[in-house]
Amino acid sequence: MERNAKIWVAGQNTLLGGAIQRRLEREGFVHRICEPAKLDWMQPQQVEAFLGEARPQYLFLAAGRSGGIGANQQFPADLMRDNLLTFTNVIGSAHRHGVTKLLYLASSCSYPRDCPQPMRPEMLMTGPLEPTNHAYATAKLAGIALCQAYRQQYGVDFITVIPANDYGPGDDFSADNAHVVSALIRKMHMAKQEGAAYVTVWGSGQARREFAYADDLADACLFAMQNYSDAAPLNLGSGEEVSIAELAEAVRAVVGYTGELQFDTTRPDGMPLKRLDTTPLRAMGWQPATSLKEGLEATYAWFLDSPFSFRGNT
Repeated sequence: MERNAKIWVAGQNTLLGGAIQRRLEREGFVHRICEPAKLDWMQPQQVEAFLGEARPQYLFLAAGRSGGIGANQQFPADLMRDNLLTFTNVIGSAHRHGVTKLLYLASSCSYPRDCPQPMRPEMLMTGPLEPTNHAYATAKLAGIALCQAYRQQYGVDFITVIPANDYGPGDDFSADNAHVVSALIRKMHMAKQEGAAYVTVWGSGQARREFAYADDLADACLFAMQNYSDAAPLNLGSGEEVSIAELAEAVRAVVGYTGELQFDTTRPDGMPLKRLDTTPLRAMGWQPATSLKEGLEATYAWFLDSPFSFRGNT
């Protein structure tokens, strides 16, 4: 991408969208399009009008609603509908208004529940999805297929990347929508303040996940936009896999909480293991820069300093 190219990050208020914006700014891309705060992704007329006026050359599609296991169980219809409408409107309008290249951010939960590890793109849609996020994952799979269909029918350079579990500054720490890292940080911070004897962690703690710092993933997205052009999705990850129990211990150390961890086995674990095969990305020359410990420290520091982080009791 030329440094003066017009670039739009759709979903600038999301964790990865904000990280991509920061990365573009650091790299000197000066024509970053600001999206209206009240833009409703689910209204095709609004998306069409905005893209028709802004005319970006490059588009990072990070918009769409997400959440942890609790949100996926409580709001499956909302998550599926919001994401289907969002990417359908944006991808279709991007084609009509001549976007040179589009990068769609899918999700690692789109892989089958019992997928062989590490997970490779050719394994998508080869088995049943994890029940706790079935609706959301189905929507994200449809986004992958839509990008591929536009490539096939119109010859456009629309690509898909599949990031590992992301976390970092700008994450959602609310009780309803937090993912595991932000949920643990919030819980342990509150427990530390209140002198609570223990913190409850959902599940057995045995499920294993690959976590990637949002700013590293943003760098990988920019790298993919500049260096990758294929119909097959490209996995983005850290290569650093830990159990939820190990993650909880790491968060406890960063927060400085000295109470006990109690694992609630009545709560679901989700997929038993999610590890992405990032061999193709690394063969292209990309490497992550942030360890899990460094990323957790930076995330907690942001949580403490940000007026937008949620620290309530509900």
